[in-house]
Amino acid sequence: MQIRTQIERILGLINTKEWVAQLLVRLFVGYFFMETGWAKLHNLDAFAQRFVGWEIPYPYLNAALSAYTEFIGGCLTILGLGTRLVSIPMMINMLVAILKVNLKRVTTLDDFVELDEPLNALVYLWLLLSGPGRVSVDYLIGRPFRLRGPRDGDLADAKEGKSSSGGDVKLKRRASKLSSSACRPLLSWSRERVPADDMLVLISPTKSKREEGTSSRPRRAAS
Repeated sequence: MQIRTQIERILGLINTKEWVAQLLVRLFVGYFFMETGWAKLHNLDAFAQRFVGWEIPYPYLNAALSAYTEFIGGCLTILGLGTRLVSIPMMINMLVAILKVNLKRVTTLDDFVELDEPLNALVYLWLLLSGPGRVSVDYLIGRPFRLRGPRDGDLADAKEGKSSSGGDVKLKRRASKLSSSACRPLLSWSRERVPADDMLVLISPTKSKREEGTSSRPRRAAS
């Protein structure tokens, strides 16, 4: 049992420190996309020509859209502002790159897992599900409005459940004490005022009814 409690404490501590991983991933991935998006915006014509070679429709429009998505999405990822909302266009951008560009030159599974775009898409999928963490603008904005993520909600519900269960136990103990203290005067009064025979009748009513029944039967006259 001691080993189990120690493991539960360690797992609880790890769950409370998840914001560290969320912060580091946001800073790393956000800076990467901010830098690549900034470079593409400053060389947009060459980037659009690459879209022409990839046979992507509306190359200049889509090139500008992709570059702005990476730059703005990277900045917002670093700040942790609208992280879940930003994760959706970032994953779409990675998905387009995988389908339109990478799959044309991938022949084996090893080539696919070595690509950067699927890994970046999985990172933003994780941020979409887990959230930006405590060190983010989203957390600071949501705190006054009591907006909580799934993990924070589970921890809070667990704490509320523990406190409510503890409160229920305290209320039951207090009610039992009050009931016992209230019944003591009644028991002492009954012992003083009620005779012993009547107490026996109150305690065993079935026996008294039997005795009444036998006493009420007419006795036969002795011949």
